[in-house]
Amino acid sequence: MQSTDFWNDIDMANKISSQVNYLKKEINQTAQISSNLMTANEILDLLNLDNDEELKKELDDLVLKLIKDIDNLEINVLLNQENDKLNCFLEIHPGAGGTESCDWAEMLLRMYLRFCEKNNYKYEIIDEQKGEEAGIKSVTVLIKGFCAYGYFKCEKGVHRLVRISPFDSNSRRHTSFASVTITPEFNNDINLEINEKDLKIDVYRSSGKGGQGVNTTDSAVRITHLPTKIVVTCQNERSQIKNKETAMKVLKSKLYQLELEKQELELNKIKGINSNIDFGSQIRSYVLQPYTMVKDHRTNKDIGNAASVLDGNIDPFINAYLNWISTGKKADEE
Repeated sequence: MQSTDFWNDIDMANKISSQVNYLKKEINQTAQISSNLMTANEILDLLNLDNDEELKKELDDLVLKLIKDIDNLEINVLLNQENDKLNCFLEIHPGAGGTESCDWAEMLLRMYLRFCEKNNYKYEIIDEQKGEEAGIKSVTVLIKGFCAYGYFKCEKGVHRLVRISPFDSNSRRHTSFASVTITPEFNNDINLEINEKDLKIDVYRSSGKGGQGVNTTDSAVRITHLPTKIVVTCQNERSQIKNKETAMKVLKSKLYQLELEKQELELNKIKGINSNIDFGSQIRSYVLQPYTMVKDHRTNKDIGNAASVLDGNIDPFINAYLNWISTGKKADEE
């Protein structure tokens, strides 16, 4: 990293730097666990000499911290799939329900951005379509950081909200849905050719933020891949050229991911595995009234503090999911 030409390839330099930082974090975690284990043993020796209540409490707190730190280290080991260490694209789309669902989609966006901030992930909103009254109609976010895809893949599916609607004058309870799609950001060197004849490219005036330049020129780009009907949009840059480059990058990742999913489905058929990859399936419910509870329907993990979850504290659900796909054990079976 000290080489003078290291930063000539910015994308590769950032990727290597991210990997180095992640490895440093793992080394520091391991060293901290080792240090805390030594401290715990020293406290045990002291307790054999003096049954002190304060020492007991200190040991109890230290053991709880050790359990949490070891669990986190185990989760890192589970992120061993080929694409787990890549950046990823996060997409959120509200279901039927108008303003209520659009507002729920924006709540989910805030939850994920808070998770990024708390875990040192960088993010860039590539495209955002605001709702007519509130919330968002759709959003695409590029999330950067080592193992971003490995963690965020756990969030793919439909998320359900139950609450007293702030948009209902009669204060009735409403149920809203929003879908979350996660796609790895594949490297530029992947072997995937896209025929230009298969593309329909539209340009239009941006409706998002970014200053006068964004909103007064046809800088936004929409690309439709005709054979698959996949549509990607980008409007975060003032330059139409840059928006087109970003949109093509998203499209390429989506097409490559689609091909990998087809191969996985065929392999599962050969193995006799009934793999129901239904991206429209409901994975998690967030109940705010008449009680508060967030429950993951895949792992049976539930948390009563819904406000904390919506503030980005989704680590327990991610950890439970990774543990479930690795061991087959759900949260209530451990």
